[in-house]
Amino acid sequence: MSEDQNIEFKESWRDEYLKWICGFANAHGGIIFIGKDNDGKVTGLKDAKKLMEDIPNKVKDILGILVDVDLHKSREGEFIEITIEPYPYPVNYKGQYHYRSGSTKQELKGAALDKFLLQKIGKRWDGVPIPKVSIKELKQETFDFFRKKALKSQRINEESLTDTNEHLLENLQLKEGEFLKRAAILLFHPSPENFVTGSYVKIGYFQSDDELIFQDEIHGNLFEQIEKTIDLLFTKYIKAEISYEGINRVEKYEYPKEAIREALLNAIAHKDYSGGVPIQISVYRDKIIFWNEGQLPENWTIRNLFVKHASRPYNPDIAIALFRSGYIESWGRGTIKMIKECKQAGIPEPVFSYDSSDITVKFRKDIYFAEYLGSLGLNERQVKAVLFVKEKGKITNRDYQSLYSVSKATATRDLSELEDKQLLMNKGTKGSSAVYVLYRTLYGDAIGGDWV
Repeated sequence: MSEDQNIEFKESWRDEYLKWICGFANAHGGIIFIGKDNDGKVTGLKDAKKLMEDIPNKVKDILGILVDVDLHKSREGEFIEITIEPYPYPVNYKGQYHYRSGSTKQELKGAALDKFLLQKIGKRWDGVPIPKVSIKELKQETFDFFRKKALKSQRINEESLTDTNEHLLENLQLKEGEFLKRAAILLFHPSPENFVTGSYVKIGYFQSDDELIFQDEIHGNLFEQIEKTIDLLFTKYIKAEISYEGINRVEKYEYPKEAIREALLNAIAHKDYSGGVPIQISVYRDKIIFWNEGQLPENWTIRNLFVKHASRPYNPDIAIALFRSGYIESWGRGTIKMIKECKQAGIPEPVFSYDSSDITVKFRKDIYFAEYLGSLGLNERQVKAVLFVKEKGKITNRDYQSLYSVSKATATRDLSELEDKQLLMNKGTKGSSAVYVLYRTLYGDAIGGDWV
């Protein structure tokens, strides 16, 4: 047995370990062994009998909770097992709130403490009421827009068109008593940034990670941000290939519009607005990255996003309004929809990543075309070889020699350079029979690696 999220070893008792008990009680519960070293080996206790009386009393008097304290005997000596159950209300140690995360204990402060206390009383950040903001201050045009969208999606009845704004907000559960919730401010106020710092979207076009070419900021309420951001992305940042079917003009964008739209909606619905940082969209020649501050549901990993999952929005009140207006589904299919749209468009599947409080979605466009390949400094043979693999599915070293009339050494060197640039990938063979296929950044990279 080793230390983990629910187990802690201590060789002797110190009163400061009450903080650890507090941390377990505020998280998912756990066990603390007194009289064991970091490897879980028994070191023994000289004062076990006294501790059996002192520990429960100190926990009760200082933390106000009850724990199970058991004495165990072994050949190596005696040790104590303290079992802590998770508590439904916040537990504090002398005014400090501690929390067990992973194998460490953290003292919660600031925004993290606010979120913890809200969750313990069954509230989310977007459901907190805001005083001194009246319904008259909200934007009438946004109410009208919402009603039309919701009616079109058939998620409200036609009678709601004549409801007052106050009645509509009550039906959307965006009021608490006489106060508007934070979600109502973000959704319907003309200037939500007056109340929530960083509640806007930032878009930048990058030549490289450290070379920004141009940028835009999209302000206003969330409905306005959604519409303006999508419009700006597909008129200024994302190119379209123009073709004609008879007399009809057809535009095929570098990225499927539905997938990009879904990524934006996910960022808005799941953003941690208490962080004060805007949603950031970084556009490059060959990729586009959506970033927002937020957290996955408890005990979730990136793997949960690749299968049908329960809908557990970080901001449930915001999500309800977006659902009623027809923007999002309520069945946790957003990420699956992104993957499906990318497959149908013939581009690599999106890569999802999560690190602490950072959530990113990365799309790559089809980079296998002559203009882009030429910009990478490839010679004419290499460009033709990549396009050959795109069409035929593979190329061997021997094929390369024959097609482009070069020696084995030249073919090996050219193909190795294409590997280094992550355009082709060797399937594991060597010599003239070596087989190369297209290298694609698939979602499998995020969970262990995959290629086709």
